[in-house]
Amino acid sequence: MSYNRSRRLFIGGTVAASAIGASGISHLVSAQSVSASASPSPVMYGPKPGVAKLNANENPFGPSPKALDAIAKASAEGGAYYAYPAAMTLLDMIAERYGITRKHISLSAGSSPILSYAALAASKNGKILGPDLFWDTTSKAPEKQGAPEIVRVANTAELDIDLDAMYAAIDDSIGMVHICNPNNPTGKVLDPNKLREFCIKASKKTLVLVDEAYNELIDEPPKHSMIPLVKAGHNVIVARTFSKIYGLAGMRVGYLIASEENTEWINRYGMGGYTLNQAGLAAAIASYNDDAFLTFSKEKIYEGKSMVMDAVKANGLTALPSSTNFIFVNLGDGNAEYFRQAMAEQDVLIRGIYRTYDNWSRVSMGKIGDVKRYVDAMPSALEKMYTMQNT
Repeated sequence: MSYNRSRRLFIGGTVAASAIGASGISHLVSAQSVSASASPSPVMYGPKPGVAKLNANENPFGPSPKALDAIAKASAEGGAYYAYPAAMTLLDMIAERYGITRKHISLSAGSSPILSYAALAASKNGKILGPDLFWDTTSKAPEKQGAPEIVRVANTAELDIDLDAMYAAIDDSIGMVHICNPNNPTGKVLDPNKLREFCIKASKKTLVLVDEAYNELIDEPPKHSMIPLVKAGHNVIVARTFSKIYGLAGMRVGYLIASEENTEWINRYGMGGYTLNQAGLAAAIASYNDDAFLTFSKEKIYEGKSMVMDAVKANGLTALPSSTNFIFVNLGDGNAEYFRQAMAEQDVLIRGIYRTYDNWSRVSMGKIGDVKRYVDAMPSALEKMYTMQNT
């Protein structure tokens, strides 16, 4: 059998030939020599060595051993093929857990795309309503296409989502209500009975989206989920992700659960299964029922949170109670951006200011050694923060 070079190689050869004709063989040889002698920079798949990455709510204990095995197998056997069969397997697993059908579920590369699709679809019907402080990145997506800004309702003095005020703000101009529970960046979880009552009432007026990215980190996760409302026929949609407790942020798998009608409507704004990959799906499938890994991760996250809360108290500060894998620290009269910079000088990465909440700083949990670095750096970082504020 004769070997036919691909079109890509043919084009590359043609370009090379043109280069020889235009510039001469010596220039080409010189360029090849430089290319061969240059050492490529190593690819970084995680934080740089020596950096404590505590700024993105990831779970560095993942992927689980089962997920790693599945990633290797899927990449070797299926990397050349589209991932439709694996996607159907994951859909069936999710559907079985919640007693729904495939048509109630939409998979995407992490929950961010499907959340953005939902926002884009809803923006055609009106404005998006949310609390003043929540993870608003995806609900801002329609603004890039000229849609109005998010309608925001003030959080309570304790930084809870004010459900009564949110409900009062719903009128004919609202196309969707967006709730994160537990909320990001506060880490606070709503009373499940009050949230359920709100969702039922609000969904009679407009679409209600509940982002449950951190649900598995709550005590009694099923008690707090609004997925049963979807099954009961309410105009509610729920987003989930494998990026948090499952430790698969880099593998990009998430999903939305909604009525068949809402799923079909929202999917018009995305690419569906074309955003998925074999390795990510294999990892998600292997992790979905891996209770031992989830328990291990949760224990480590709670160990880290205990360390941070002790350090917060020892340094004369306070923090909100957290039902997630991060803590929202009140710096008092300090500035969260200066504190972030001071921590970064010690190679500890955390978040800076959220909106107008200048004195609130979010730190994610990570490997225990990295959390300890944050704890140990806190006194000097606070001192540097105050110095920066006063200069």
